[in-house]
Amino acid sequence: MASSSAAGAGSTDPTAARRNTKRPKYSKFTQQELPACKPILTPRAVISAFLLVSIVFVPIGVASLIASRKVVEIVFRYESTCIPNNVTDKVAYIQSSANKACNIALHVHKHMKSPIHVYYQLDNFYQNHRRYVKSRSDAQLRDRNKENSTSDCKPEDTANGKAIVPCGLIAWSLFNDTYSFSRDNRNLTVNKEGISWKSDREHKFGKDVFPKNFQNGSIRGGAILNESIPLSKQEDLIVWMRTAALPTFRKLYGRIEEDLNEGDTINVTLHNNYNTYSFNGKKKLVLSTTSWLGGKNDFLGIAYLTVGGLCFFLALAFTVVYFVKPRQLGDPSYLSWNRNPGGH
Repeated sequence: MASSSAAGAGSTDPTAARRNTKRPKYSKFTQQELPACKPILTPRAVISAFLLVSIVFVPIGVASLIASRKVVEIVFRYESTCIPNNVTDKVAYIQSSANKACNIALHVHKHMKSPIHVYYQLDNFYQNHRRYVKSRSDAQLRDRNKENSTSDCKPEDTANGKAIVPCGLIAWSLFNDTYSFSRDNRNLTVNKEGISWKSDREHKFGKDVFPKNFQNGSIRGGAILNESIPLSKQEDLIVWMRTAALPTFRKLYGRIEEDLNEGDTINVTLHNNYNTYSFNGKKKLVLSTTSWLGGKNDFLGIAYLTVGGLCFFLALAFTVVYFVKPRQLGDPSYLSWNRNPGGH
């Protein structure tokens, strides 16, 4: 028995030694010996790279800035203008049943080519608040058989003992200011079809789901929905339900599909119904054209110009240093991967 143990302890079996070692199995991947590109950053290569970036970025920045500057915008802030002078309690006024119609005039300072997008803009409205964002039921919005799936919609889940469709704080707070436009005593039609994302209409809001028991609670939050129209056709709701990431945002209200000429006066009749006075919010009406880049946004062009200009400056600085005080380069043949490509 003892001799057997001694024989086992003194065994020189190479298979057993390999099995007990902690050395990993050799492979080029684990030993980082796979073929790799290892460029040498010479002064000429660095200067060329900076020049290439500047040559590409500067024209893109100029083109983006020109496209943004061609966009014509008319922005009018109206939450203070559309409150009567004798009103001291704005919150009580906006929650009352008084007629809140307001007439304003917008002056076109530059020719606006159709389609002209009509937006409403809200400031200091945090649609990205966690409780607000989670207060919805996507299953209910898609499927009429999920009408009672309101567990995520509190506090706007039920009213009078029945489920609310659509439920949740987002739908409950639906924007309800309205706008109508005229020019030279002729109405300008606002097209409200196709203002929402096609994917939202077809996949997130059911064609057989209709509003039920909506805004029937003790406190009315916003607009009322037509119960005879399915949610997939209620595009104002679909636009509103795509929540914004920042507290200042614009949402599409509709499109005016005819040109507005320089010097035109657009008469707007708006109903100031939405309560932003409780949280010191701002409301703005925006008329805007678009370019190939979208709406008016100088940031993208400025960013490209800044990066392109910085790269050009660095290329120029490195060029001066390279010629004024050159530095002798080493022989790349002495690098380890050139002397022994295997890495050993």
